[in-house]
Amino acid sequence: MTVLGSLNMDISVVVPRLPGPGMTVLGSAARFTAGGKGANQAVAAARLGADVRMAGRVGGDDFGRRLVAGLQAEGIDAGPVRSAAATPSGLAMISVDGSGENLITVAPGANHEVGDTDVAAAFTEPGDVVVISAEIPVPAIRAALARARGAVPCMLNLAPAPQPAAEAAAIVADGVDWLVVNEPEAAAVLGKPVRGLAGAARAAAGLLAAGARNAVVTAGSQGAALAGAQGSATVPGFSVAAVDATGAGDTFVGALAVAIAAGVPAADAVRAAAAAAAAAVTRYGAQAAMPRPADIRAVTGLAWPLA
Repeated sequence: MTVLGSLNMDISVVVPRLPGPGMTVLGSAARFTAGGKGANQAVAAARLGADVRMAGRVGGDDFGRRLVAGLQAEGIDAGPVRSAAATPSGLAMISVDGSGENLITVAPGANHEVGDTDVAAAFTEPGDVVVISAEIPVPAIRAALARARGAVPCMLNLAPAPQPAAEAAAIVADGVDWLVVNEPEAAAVLGKPVRGLAGAARAAAGLLAAGARNAVVTAGSQGAALAGAQGSATVPGFSVAAVDATGAGDTFVGALAVAIAAGVPAADAVRAAAAAAAAAVTRYGAQAAMPRPADIRAVTGLAWPLA
């Protein structure tokens, strides 16, 4: 599997409540941990048994070196990750409240320099699936989708959805094998609100009409909805004691990509991905919380469907 996407250093603070406009809240000591949607998805997949390559950009700074070393420590091939010497690495500033909800602001840094060279690097050995996350420039996303089309299965996590919304819709209209979005991202593509699991199911069907061959819409703790070549399904969420939702969506994407690439039936793959995400929210951090098969079973009771 190859992941083309972002790498960030996450700066996380636990707060009693998420701040509103003009508010200052005091929280815990800041934690510096590896993150970025692309890197998170790569780590999630590697911990669930995939051989993973990562393509993207880091800055020529200590954060960049730490991010690459973190991938390598997980057994991920970080050879296609290039350093932008004059640009800082991406940063994500994360506030997490007592219920596990978060507020995230991202300074993309070197991620905004991902371009044709990085897309080409992702396809030198693409493996059985290419995963693309949307914290990189839109031209790179579209170039990667075009390169994958008809050559290798591709999974696009359109998060965050590009703005203006018409741009998100245009990306989907180009065609994508697997599209994974949450409720607000689905709403951006479809141009109408998406709320709850029933709304996610309707949105998944709408995304097929919009250009996706298979679509999964996540609805947080409620679960996820699937529509595609193997039919439609609604997968309820797992009841767990959540402490931090950071990285849960990326865990879902990484787990889903591993299962789909291994030939697990689509509805079962979505359920397994939902279980992996549920396990992730029971611990703090993004990559630090991403589960292995034994963790998923311990938290949710579901056995990871791959050896």
